[in-house]
Amino acid sequence: MIVLIPAYQPDQRLTELVERLDRHRVVVVDDGSGHAYAEVFAKAHRAGAEVITLSRNRGKGFALRTGFAHIEARHPGEDVVCADSDGQHRVEDIEAVAARVRICGAAMVLGVRRFTGRVPARSRYGNAATRILFRLITRLAVTDTQTGLRGYPARTLPWLVRVPGDRFEYELRLLLRAARERRDVEEVEIATVYLDGNRSSHFRPVIDSARIYGPLFAFAGSSLLAFAVDAALLAGFVAVSGHLAASAVAARLISATLNYTVNRGAVFRHGTPAPHREAAPRYVALAAVSLAANVALLHLLTAATGSLVAGKLATESGLFLAGFAVQRAFVFRRGTAGPRRTRIATERQPAGTRR
Repeated sequence: MIVLIPAYQPDQRLTELVERLDRHRVVVVDDGSGHAYAEVFAKAHRAGAEVITLSRNRGKGFALRTGFAHIEARHPGEDVVCADSDGQHRVEDIEAVAARVRICGAAMVLGVRRFTGRVPARSRYGNAATRILFRLITRLAVTDTQTGLRGYPARTLPWLVRVPGDRFEYELRLLLRAARERRDVEEVEIATVYLDGNRSSHFRPVIDSARIYGPLFAFAGSSLLAFAVDAALLAGFVAVSGHLAASAVAARLISATLNYTVNRGAVFRHGTPAPHREAAPRYVALAAVSLAANVALLHLLTAATGSLVAGKLATESGLFLAGFAVQRAFVFRRGTAGPRRTRIATERQPAGTRR
């Protein structure tokens, strides 16, 4: 087993982690930290780590893919466990993930936190939001989508290098690819450890959240574009023809065709787009079901809330997320299959939590 640690401007905790991992081979990727941190990496090297230095900061995803490629070339046949450099992953948890990788046959083993005790709000709520969205998108239940402690068998290294992504979105893309390609994912419970309120994290809330939630933002943009086109065409057709019903149908057909084209060609495209003979009938069926659901939910929620505005907002929000999940998992997917679940490998409780 090799422990891969991507590090950007680390402190002495990197060296301490390498020292505690003295029974294992450790590869550290310096993600362009600069000359000011050269001594930190020199100490990690003296402690036994193999250090790869990038000339400039490229992001966590790039650093991980660099490490995977290096290990595949220099240490073929070795399983890999990825850990963070800030001391938040205990050696016993790293070893537990490695042990599970050796025996389970899964493509990925996640060290998952239970978020008990004193957890920074951005970590607790950010992970909860991502977990819910991830399940809506993939139908794969993952407890901790943002964990940096992950194990991979040696056979997956070529796949890991091919998955794109240079920054924090890379690890979520791996999960999305694993779900789409029906690769098994297992979980091992680990301690929830945050040091100094997780101030050592280099996660940028706005920029990196945009990268992580990019597919959902793209879907929202496509939907807004279709809405704007539909409204503009409706107004124009009514002005020219004076027939509201016919104008509404014509505008909706054109805007729906545009939405279908954008979603198939850009939003949900992964490689070759789903063929029209599969995607088009599914899209039409979804549109029909959505229209019926919209009418039914609008009546139900308006009656329940006593407000047309509240009912409309709740209806559109629910159907937006449902539409995103169905289009990603079914309409624009090449081939379909039933839902999958992660397997929780152990139910052991962490020995303790350090803060």
